[in-house]
Amino acid sequence: MKAILDAGALIAVERNDRAAIGRLRLLQRALIPLRASAAAVAQVWRDGGRQANLARVLAGVGIVPLTESDSKRIGELLATSRTADVVDGHVALLADSGDLLLTSDPDDLRVLIGARGVAVSVHAI
Repeated sequence: MKAILDAGALIAVERNDRAAIGRLRLLQRALIPLRASAAAVAQVWRDGGRQANLARVLAGVGIVPLTESDSKRIGELLATSRTADVVDGHVALLADSGDLLLTSDPDDLRVLIGARGVAVSVHAI
């Protein structure tokens, strides 16, 4: 099991959302690996000198690059799900059955996860 963070979850960290940060701490204490799409990080990262909370959390998050193979799989997933957000598509690809996905947009991610046919627990953050 791992926990996947989308851009909205990273924004919550950046905004010092205590509930979001507390949830991530609990996951880390339970030794559940945290992962984020490099594209989601790019959506949020602006100035590391001013984003201390985000930088601190990202130090403990595995950032997964978007590869050429991923780009094709994302395109196929977007076609199947009739959605258009490439970053959400990559986030959805990172999740395997049994994983936890933390997002500010649970409805869109559930559509993508459903199109993949994997049993992922999607939670609003």
